[in-house]
Amino acid sequence: MTAQIIDGKLIAQQVRDEVAAKVAERTAAGKQKPTLATVLVGDRPDSAAYVASKGKACQELGMGSISEHLPADATQEQVESLVKSLNANPEVSGILVQLPMPSHIDEERVLSLINIEKDVDGFSPLNIGRLAQKGREPLFVPCTPYGCIYLLEKSGVKIEGASAVVLGRSNIVGMPAALLLIGKNATVTVCHSRTKDLPGVVRQADILIAAIGKTQMVRGDWVGSSPARPSSMWASTPSRMPRKKVDIVWWAMCVSMK
Repeated sequence: MTAQIIDGKLIAQQVRDEVAAKVAERTAAGKQKPTLATVLVGDRPDSAAYVASKGKACQELGMGSISEHLPADATQEQVESLVKSLNANPEVSGILVQLPMPSHIDEERVLSLINIEKDVDGFSPLNIGRLAQKGREPLFVPCTPYGCIYLLEKSGVKIEGASAVVLGRSNIVGMPAALLLIGKNATVTVCHSRTKDLPGVVRQADILIAAIGKTQMVRGDWVGSSPARPSSMWASTPSRMPRKKVDIVWWAMCVSMK
């Protein structure tokens, strides 16, 4: 079977067009404009670029954007206080706390404070817990793994009944991707640094999602005859991650605010 490249850019543009239309329709009806608040702690160049791309996307789609930036030496109390204030702000529809934060910040405590109805990154314990339970729907799911599933479905890949392998078990991508695939009735194997015969496991996959943050980890001879893989592997194209990641967040936000 000849490999087929999934056109992630085309699908992303379709999502952006759909979101822009929904935002315009919503505001024309006199409803509140969806507004995203981002929280950046510190000055990591990659994190700053991600936050800037989110603000740009908001502007392009007709949405509101609030950018909050705290210094790298901000205290736990300062970060928590900021999140609480955004929770209480009626103009804020969604909150994204940019990860990772400086090592002295307890990320779990910060994420647990985000109002579940504003947790557009899907990282709060309540949203993740619902994602892990059968018959419980989270309000939001982590956007990068959701983007992978969305690309597969929009490309006509049948997930139900498929054998899926997820490389990586991070809280941000790997584990949520596995849970989403299970929810779509795939049979899922999660691989990690202790997995024996990793190439052999990968060769059995119908669907392969690489979420390991390392380029060129998957070799050509690991891939079986007919795997369904997102062409723009999130881990292998970090320079394009923010744009795709952000598209799915806006789509989810608008749907939740209908």
